[in-house]
Amino acid sequence: MTAYIARRLLLMIPTILGIMLVSFAVVQFAPGGPVERVIAQLQGFDVGATARFGGGSDVGQTQTGQVSGGGADFGAKYRGAQGLDPKFIAELEKQFGFDKPAWERFLLMVKNYAVFDFGRSYFRDESVLKLIGEKLPVSISLGLWMTLLSYSISIPLGIAKAVRDGTRFDMWTSNLVIIGYAIPSFLFAMLLIVLFAGGSFWQLFPLRGLTSDDFAQLSLVGKIGDYLWHVALPVVSMTLGAFATQTFLTKNSFLDEIRKQYVQTARMKGLTENRVLYGHVFRNAMLIVIAGFPGAFVHAFLTGSVLIETIFSLDGLGYLSFESIVNRDYPVVFADLYIFALLGLVVNLISDLTYTWIDPRIDFETREV
Repeated sequence: MTAYIARRLLLMIPTILGIMLVSFAVVQFAPGGPVERVIAQLQGFDVGATARFGGGSDVGQTQTGQVSGGGADFGAKYRGAQGLDPKFIAELEKQFGFDKPAWERFLLMVKNYAVFDFGRSYFRDESVLKLIGEKLPVSISLGLWMTLLSYSISIPLGIAKAVRDGTRFDMWTSNLVIIGYAIPSFLFAMLLIVLFAGGSFWQLFPLRGLTSDDFAQLSLVGKIGDYLWHVALPVVSMTLGAFATQTFLTKNSFLDEIRKQYVQTARMKGLTENRVLYGHVFRNAMLIVIAGFPGAFVHAFLTGSVLIETIFSLDGLGYLSFESIVNRDYPVVFADLYIFALLGLVVNLISDLTYTWIDPRIDFETREV
């Protein structure tokens, strides 16, 4: 097992490098960039996702007086740069690191990222690692609640469907689960806002944020209630389609176990159906479901939070990623991508190791990676 883990860890290095290389190459051809954003601000245009960039939003504004009749070369390179002092544009390029060739910038990024040095945000003037650390708890909270809620629904429902396989209950619940899976989470989130957050009907839940303005003055019970009140709609929106896969996985796993010979033997011994189901079948059927918990959590954490955090104005990692992409804040964008990719690879390894921990008969050591 040690050799298997070592091989998997070593394979993470070229995988991460490949992901970062492709992303870095794509960004080089993407229109716009931090220099263009500063130029647009100087021309009086706000081209970002939002008007707020924190303390670093005045980048370039401190030098707005450096405008002259030159800049023809930079005007061809940067749209809207005509009339700006070439020295000012050169200083902007140096500030953002674009005075170096692309290959040198990529190698420097790889070197820094190897020690988790992500630099500073272009437009917030803060450490990227500090920004991610501040936003991470919100996204983890949403992902954890969504995973727990989806498992709480999918496991009992999957067992009930397996026991009633082929009945009307099984068919109707399958249809409902498939419909729920087909509805995009962001569309369901907007429906919940319209119905329950003051959109057109009832004002039962807050529209934005994870806590109220007076959260600090509330008691412990009040803080817990306020937090659950705010997180209810986002978590429900993310959970709608999340439990479909786990429900069918649980059902099929139970059906496979129910049809095995040891179940027939247990029934012939006179054991009750509940004793057979929960004393023998449950333990074996739940192996694959439990082992998939780390992967399900990371999937929810990585893919489910961006749109939901944006819709409900939750200041988490997904919302930070969205703002950073639109604002061309490349240090934050690449840091998020690096962390997401690394976390996904590590959790895939943990999921495989969980299988061997739950069922020692599984041996990855004898298999090729």
